[in-house]
Amino acid sequence: MTKKSADFIIIGAGLSGLYAAHLLTKLRADWCLLEARQAAGGRILSVAAPGSSSTQRFDLGPSWYWPEYQDNLAHLIAQLQLETFPQYETGNMVVERSNATPPQHMPGYRSVPQSWRLAGGMAALVEGLQKNLAAERMHFGQVVQELRIVGGKVAVTTVGDNGELTVWQANKVLLALPPRLAVECLHFAPALPEPLRREWSATPTWMAPHAKYLAVYEKPFWQAQGLSGEGRSAVGPLQEIHDASLPDGTGALFGFLGMPARLRRSMSAQALREACRRQLGRLFGASATKPVAEFFQDWAENPFTSTTLDEDAAMEHASAPVAAPGHGPWAGKIIGIGSEWAAAFPGYLAGAVESATIGVESMR
Repeated sequence: MTKKSADFIIIGAGLSGLYAAHLLTKLRADWCLLEARQAAGGRILSVAAPGSSSTQRFDLGPSWYWPEYQDNLAHLIAQLQLETFPQYETGNMVVERSNATPPQHMPGYRSVPQSWRLAGGMAALVEGLQKNLAAERMHFGQVVQELRIVGGKVAVTTVGDNGELTVWQANKVLLALPPRLAVECLHFAPALPEPLRREWSATPTWMAPHAKYLAVYEKPFWQAQGLSGEGRSAVGPLQEIHDASLPDGTGALFGFLGMPARLRRSMSAQALREACRRQLGRLFGASATKPVAEFFQDWAENPFTSTTLDEDAAMEHASAPVAAPGHGPWAGKIIGIGSEWAAAFPGYLAGAVESATIGVESMR
């Protein structure tokens, strides 16, 4: 068993964990970051079509931000000098009410304030932060099993890819993961206060019950037809559809599947993709059935995002729970900084920045 130490341990290399590391670096603090996955990003996942560059990526996780009222995130994006562009929303939307009636075109909904995207996908934000962090402080493929108070410090036990146990000792731990995942997957010794444990467990994880399908085309042909690429359907399998095209002229549509995780699991990935293509054909014409590339991401199947409690959860943002124990042995030793703990934007990218900022300030 290997033993290592740092003043601060960050568990999770999603946006909140990376931003916490960024803030601690500016403070010249001693920190290390532990991530179960093999790469940073968490629920941020940007993919490129075959043969495309890293600037031609599409998001299978969060896609948008709203700079007009998400000041902290907008400032970070500007600070990293990332290229942005507005979400395409010009034209009519398509509504599919039932199998018995054809889809209808009707005036679409424009986001107020305007939704914006990042060139290269939201992974550009992850990469922008990560490149300025000390690589030797970030440890991937480390699955946290237990947090235990030992001699006034917190001992964090992880299992690596090779099955090796490592104990990381810290004065303070920042939980950069969803509240539900923290209490359902990590063992705390001594136990967390029961009211806090229940509150964290009852907080749904944003994206955990979701699945996204994305189809890429040579060009956004629907735009020339006066359509925004937005769609709503009571038939499915896609319930909500949006334009995901790129500034270079590459077309793309993505949608959230409206069926629960258990039902998705009963179908093959091929069958789900075929059903999505057929639906896009009904809504946007025959050309929509012939994408040059397609992607499917079911977040309910990711053990580092979802638990069994998330399978039937409502697909909506939840109110933020208390972020840290107010009394007892864990007080002052741990704090939740994942996006779900944010007061203003729980579950959003801006919430990850907000939570990390508050967490680092309170634990200094």
